[in-house]
Amino acid sequence: MTVAVDFAPDPQDQRVLRFTGDLTLARLGDLPDRLDGYAEPVDRIDLSDVGRIDTVGAWLVHRFAVGKEAEVEGLDEDGQHLLGQVRDSDKPVVQKATPLPPVMRVLDEIGAATMLSLRTLLGLLGFLGATVIAFGNVIRHPSRFRFNATVHRFEVVGVSALAIVGLMSFLIGVVIAQQGAVQLRQFGAEVFTINLIGRITLRELGVLMTAIMVAGRSGSAFAAQLGTMKLTEEIDAMRTIGVSPMEALVLPRTLSAVLMMPLLGFYASLIAIIGGGLLCWTSLGIPPVTYVQRLREVVPITDLYVGMIKAPVFGLIIAVSGCFQGMQVESDAEQVGLRTTSAVVQAIFLVIVLDAFFAVFFEQIGWI
Repeated sequence: MTVAVDFAPDPQDQRVLRFTGDLTLARLGDLPDRLDGYAEPVDRIDLSDVGRIDTVGAWLVHRFAVGKEAEVEGLDEDGQHLLGQVRDSDKPVVQKATPLPPVMRVLDEIGAATMLSLRTLLGLLGFLGATVIAFGNVIRHPSRFRFNATVHRFEVVGVSALAIVGLMSFLIGVVIAQQGAVQLRQFGAEVFTINLIGRITLRELGVLMTAIMVAGRSGSAFAAQLGTMKLTEEIDAMRTIGVSPMEALVLPRTLSAVLMMPLLGFYASLIAIIGGGLLCWTSLGIPPVTYVQRLREVVPITDLYVGMIKAPVFGLIIAVSGCFQGMQVESDAEQVGLRTTSAVVQAIFLVIVLDAFFAVFFEQIGWI
């Protein structure tokens, strides 16, 4: 076969290797074998006499230059670009990991999930700190407070949720009354159904179920809204023009959730008590007057205090979780859905954990 491309040491400098011809796939001939067998030291490779070069030719030159630790020179601008692309693509191939035994795989997944949870918790605490700092900045500079945005969030988080929260609470009150009456009837103590309804709704279920509903409704909306803004670079644009996203976006949502949760929790507890009273009236024959009088006797005011203390904390957790996950969106639209799901799951989990903590705390201080 006729060799269309050749190389030889430069007559003036034997450590300079000069290529001539076209470094293309169709005209390489036995060049790869000859390069592999070339044992002389080389400092520079001169390609100024090369007519054309394609990807295969560039790869041969690059591989030979790396092996000899030589510099390549003499290419025009297009040739240099092609050689640079080949050089950048010369990376080790990641081999597929050897499958782990089932037990080790389970332990590996548990460890990875634990580390992810710890990193998320750390990020959430940092985001909470940033929210507190933004709140402090707004207090020092009241003119930076977004009043209209906050009032709009009041409507979205609070007023628009009244219907669904009310329906859910009414049905929960009916279910509590019905199940309580069925169980207590075995002991002839149906009247204690009122105790069950009053205490469990004011102290626990009214606020807890409202928090779960707000997490699914508003927490997910916060994550989706901020995630979409992050994806479309609106948040970066806000930073560019000197507007703090924490003050303009996060703070109004956080304030609305914190301030609306006690009102929604009280409203939900009241509707649940009404639903339970309606079932007691129709099924147990307890008139409304007796029902209300019994509630006043058996439900201490501390139960209301417990619910109202927990409500703003739950609202803070829901808002911070939703905004934090929304601000973590990075690459594509799929991230918005994943972060929205994470926001809801994270908020509900933290709400239940905090509710358990509050139950132990209030029991220790005597509010039982």
